[in-house]
Amino acid sequence: MIALPFFRFHIGMRVSAVLLLAFFTSSCSTWFGRDFREPEVQLVNVELVYARLLEQEFLLEFRIDNPNEQSLPVRGMTYNLDINGISLGRGQSNQWLTVPANGSARFELRAHTNLWRHVKNLVALFRNPDQPISYALEAELKTGLMFNKKVPVRRRGSFTPGEYLDSSY
Repeated sequence: MIALPFFRFHIGMRVSAVLLLAFFTSSCSTWFGRDFREPEVQLVNVELVYARLLEQEFLLEFRIDNPNEQSLPVRGMTYNLDINGISLGRGQSNQWLTVPANGSARFELRAHTNLWRHVKNLVALFRNPDQPISYALEAELKTGLMFNKKVPVRRRGSFTPGEYLDSSY
């Protein structure tokens, strides 16, 4: 007789755990299911905050587009940004934000670097402003609240410095 209430309590805990697990997996099914579409991450602006001889600080602005039917919680990002194989910055952000369903959100992070050791290569890159310069952004978004999903981001492209320079100089 004494074991019967314990047995009922134990079964009740199991049923509660199964119901709780079913609730969480159904609410997060977009993140784990086949209908999850990876968000688009774009670097939309790079701003020089300050430049000293041995250290430079840039403000990188990113836009995250969420193509999913549910909002996307983002817990941070690790990144590496290269220009023609020269590391412009690498690091991580632990900034939290929520990207609305079928919407977008912007966030900024600061990148510290020492370009002094690459100054010779950088000057050579910008010597011919009509020559395209390649860039590579490799990042990993940390998404989810209880169930973590890391979304890899890889963007490669090029830009021509002459398109951004004022021709009146």
